[in-house]
Amino acid sequence: MRNVKSRRTLHAREIMPKQITLAVAILAASVIAVVTIVASSARYEHATSGIAAEPRVERCRLRDPRAPLRPIPNPPRADPREVALGARLFDDKRLSSDDSISCASCHVLALGGADGRRLSVGIGGAIGAINAPTVLNSGLLFAQFWDGRAQTLEEQIDGTLHDPAEMASSWPDILAKLARDPALVQRFRELYPEGLEAATVKRAIATFERSLLTPDSAFDRWLCSDDAALDSSAIRGVALFTEYGCVSCHQGVAIGGNMFQKFGVAGDYFATREPTASDRGRYNVTGELADRYVFKVPRLRNVALTAPYFHDASAPTLEVAVTVMARYQLGRTIPSDDLADIVAFLRALTGELPRVAP
Repeated sequence: MRNVKSRRTLHAREIMPKQITLAVAILAASVIAVVTIVASSARYEHATSGIAAEPRVERCRLRDPRAPLRPIPNPPRADPREVALGARLFDDKRLSSDDSISCASCHVLALGGADGRRLSVGIGGAIGAINAPTVLNSGLLFAQFWDGRAQTLEEQIDGTLHDPAEMASSWPDILAKLARDPALVQRFRELYPEGLEAATVKRAIATFERSLLTPDSAFDRWLCSDDAALDSSAIRGVALFTEYGCVSCHQGVAIGGNMFQKFGVAGDYFATREPTASDRGRYNVTGELADRYVFKVPRLRNVALTAPYFHDASAPTLEVAVTVMARYQLGRTIPSDDLADIVAFLRALTGELPRVAP
């Protein structure tokens, strides 16, 4: 696997001549989106191994096969026993150093795969440094974490377990605790020739996470030619989402999550406050000045369930989030009627939440 620091970052460059117009910047972002999709296709196929290429709806007749927004695909093909084991581990507090929190503590499936907090709470009441994204549809993303420092879900698990503000744990400690559970050890032996190891724990959890797709949203049904799936406001919102240029960064199956972009293409988002370490975004991974304030573009699936928004959780509502995006990414002020229609579209992205047996 290549070192993540050596990966080519695909986004609008931070330092552009002042004479370049905003229109050119937005056009560049659109071209970059296409390049990113092509360049990341191999990583996408790896991360979603087993996911069929066709939409989740079995008899879907796409309204426009060329459209940049796509329905949720079929769930991954996986051993149900492995998915169940991953679900068990996802909810297992023994993965944290003091047995107080699990993955599910910050990624509550019933709450849209997030926790509704500005910053999540780790062991001993430690406060995280960045807003926790949803785990739903995370298998569709080309990289993990806001700064994209993990290429796979398995790699992401390491970061969470070792972070002192999250689980503050280590693999030797975790494996020692799990090894004292004979029934759990037996489940690993039945599934994996190597039995209980760090790699198999990560594989089970990642397999479960890849199963957390949210199909059958109203928007997906509309994409599959169900004219009654969206009301008139949401349909106008779909068109406006494209016309304003939001789709330049938010496209594909997850409606985002397949490219990096600077937060502040059309204005300095951080001008009114001192940026924090988390605000530096991808710069923390690459050390390149052009990556300062660059983040993985968030997916918009189920976005109505995952407030507050942005890496700094500064937007409490969708209306505020869209207004801020329009100002700092597009250099636009969106009229109230258009804003209401775009938000209606975003609310139509809520799909069928996963049902996990206790």
